[in-house]
Amino acid sequence: MRLWIGFHLPRLPLEVFCPSWSEDSLTVVLEQDGVLAVSARARAAGVREGMRRGGALLMAPDAQLRERAPPLEAEALHAVAMALLRYTPLVAQAEEDTLLIDVGASLRLFGGARALCRLARASMRALGFTAVLGCAPTARGAWLLARGGGGRSLTIDGMTRRLRRLPAGLLPPARPFLGWLDGIGCFTLAELRRLPRPGLQRRCGRALLDMLDAAHGEAPEMFDWITAPPGFKAKLELFDRVEHADALLFGAQRLLQQMTGWLCARQFAVERVSLLLEHERGRVARAPTQIEIVLAEATWRDEHLLRLLKERLGKIELAAPVIGLSLEALRVRPMTPPSDSLFPEPGGSKEDRERLFELLVARLGADNVLQAAPQADYRPDLANAWVPVHEKVRPAEQRARMPPRSLPRPVWLLPKPVALLMRDHRPFYTSPLRMVSNAERIEAGWWSEAQTRDYFIAEGADHAHYWVFRERLGAEDAPRWYLHGLFG
Repeated sequence: MRLWIGFHLPRLPLEVFCPSWSEDSLTVVLEQDGVLAVSARARAAGVREGMRRGGALLMAPDAQLRERAPPLEAEALHAVAMALLRYTPLVAQAEEDTLLIDVGASLRLFGGARALCRLARASMRALGFTAVLGCAPTARGAWLLARGGGGRSLTIDGMTRRLRRLPAGLLPPARPFLGWLDGIGCFTLAELRRLPRPGLQRRCGRALLDMLDAAHGEAPEMFDWITAPPGFKAKLELFDRVEHADALLFGAQRLLQQMTGWLCARQFAVERVSLLLEHERGRVARAPTQIEIVLAEATWRDEHLLRLLKERLGKIELAAPVIGLSLEALRVRPMTPPSDSLFPEPGGSKEDRERLFELLVARLGADNVLQAAPQADYRPDLANAWVPVHEKVRPAEQRARMPPRSLPRPVWLLPKPVALLMRDHRPFYTSPLRMVSNAERIEAGWWSEAQTRDYFIAEGADHAHYWVFRERLGAEDAPRWYLHGLFG
């Protein structure tokens, strides 16, 4: 199944300068002396997109005016792409602050499209960005849904129904011709598709038709995939001076999200991590404060690392305010590949066996992976119990429970004894059976289920050995023989 998720970041210019931990700041982002984006406090003060610089200062004199920085936006978009690599290695950057990921091969791993979208939204919140998600069987369809306000369609028909209501101006090649399209009453993608294709191509160009066809699955789509670098080192500039170490956790979480995506893309597990807390520069410059974490077991998950960083940050007293963070994976090793064989190699350690049991329980369920627990009972049917493998049965208890045995007993005990026929006064099972051992008399269970039996080892004509017993009855009753077990 081919499925794409598009991530449109509509507030990217603002969130580059106004991260989540300072969202209450009074920030205005300008582009060519006009207001491009405003924070919540600036909007409450009356600043609106499209205002001039003077009008914004008139409404909010204390506002922090920042010029749009395309390089910083590109870095932020790349950081988001690195974090999304944890869900699939196929991540591509599209137009207008949008990322596309091919998740068709990841659906079963993450529990389906709905669960995957929920995890992706959680990653976006952890990164401090706002994203509109569109999910569709085609990449351009997911891009249009994300640009059009979001939506999820798993089939071509469902996607087509959603796309037909979207405005035609969402397609970049159609925007230069919106005046002409409005004049002929063509406002939606459905109306655009109904126009004659030769005339539309002559008027608007081939690019518009190619994008329409790609969105509806009628044309191939080609992308340049984002590749993870050989090593990981990411920086985050703070737009405010942080004087308490525990307030740095959100920034560290953003960097950990990127590192997790990089580890998954490179199939690495990290063993040693370094977080640098960068202080003010200039005449009062101080060397960065380093927090180094060495893991006992390599991991590629961010939850455990985040807990460790939280503990370390909570114990640090900053000698100077922090203005930036830098995270680096100092030592990594390849992820342990899954074993090609189910059972450990001969001579393996106890840990290998425990991992095998954990794997079997995970695959088959705890009720289907059992271990023998001998019971202190002479009756063969009740001399053993089966308990889940995770329950601990001490060897001393096993030896104490084992009743004394006078004759060998078979490994294969039938669930229910099988009555045998009698031929020439001898029990018969595929052939007449000959007793090759003395009798082992068992008399037990008078308190619940009494058994009075004489057990023998019998041999057939094929030289196979069987475990049979004869019920001890009154003198007037004929003896009855049963097969109870098979010897290997």
